[in-house]
Amino acid sequence: MSKSAAARSFLPVLDEDRPFLRKPVADPPVPRPSVMLLSPSNQLLLLHRVNTSSAFASAHVFPGGTLSEFHESVPGVNDADRHTDSRAYRLAAVRETFEESGILLAKRRGEAALVELTPAERTAGRKAIHGDKVKFLDFLAGIGAEPDLDNLIPLTRWITPPNAPKRFSAQMYLYLLSADADAAHDGGLEHTDAEWAPVGEWYERAKRGDIIVYEPQAFLLALLADFFPGPGVLATTSESGGSAEAQRRRLLDFIRAVPTGPGDDATSKIPWADKVICSYVLPVRREDGYLVIGLEEAGPELEGQGRGGDGARVVLVKSEAGGPRGAEVRLRRDVVGEPSKL
Repeated sequence: MSKSAAARSFLPVLDEDRPFLRKPVADPPVPRPSVMLLSPSNQLLLLHRVNTSSAFASAHVFPGGTLSEFHESVPGVNDADRHTDSRAYRLAAVRETFEESGILLAKRRGEAALVELTPAERTAGRKAIHGDKVKFLDFLAGIGAEPDLDNLIPLTRWITPPNAPKRFSAQMYLYLLSADADAAHDGGLEHTDAEWAPVGEWYERAKRGDIIVYEPQAFLLALLADFFPGPGVLATTSESGGSAEAQRRRLLDFIRAVPTGPGDDATSKIPWADKVICSYVLPVRREDGYLVIGLEEAGPELEGQGRGGDGARVVLVKSEAGGPRGAEVRLRRDVVGEPSKL
């Protein structure tokens, strides 16, 4: 595989020196959250980024963005909280979800349902917050609301490898919208479209190459698709049917369960909420042209801290000029015939 192919995939090639474990000389990863929003019927919201975006151009992504010194307390470069779930990440997750999709994950004091805004209130609030005209918490206080931080469910963290043009420490969250939620949305400023669809349908689109999704999105779509396959999509587990509430219960049981996958490597003992993944290209040459992406490493910033990702699974993807295509998640033992080295 050529170095240019690896660069287009934002991934380092594994060799005997394991270069992705060396301390990077480039800027440290920027802290950012992303939120997987599930509708009451368990459809997932994805945003289609514009082709001029400075990061993940033309890709389908979850709502999210970077932490802001104006709105949150951003952990320092050498602060341990920079790579852990914390209040700052959760607050930014709620803020960025509002800015990017228009969905406000906040509740008025004493109420169980999410706050409802008029279209005019939503538009004015998003513009003021995005333009740093008002602090997000001050905006919420003005409408008598508080961010719903407790119902954000952490589900893996991804740290971009050292050779990437832009690096992120991305905390992924899951949020289950209730039946009374105000789910009015749009594509925001950096997106051409925002769409709800069954998770299984999104994953099938990714595997066919109809949409561009990067390794984190592909991996999480695959995990969720087992529980929310969607109509007409073949489930990979016999327990994927049933009511929307039953599907959610099974997913939550899965997220809490340890071990997290087959095999006895150390990463299987790390709960999904605590997994940190710094993906890289395994030195596996396939006739079909797919790259094999390893997921067990936590990255150079966390070396020696006992953290890790998922050694049981890999992502298969084709690296193309416009972005990765045909992403699919498979068991590592079925693809490379060997366990991870962690």
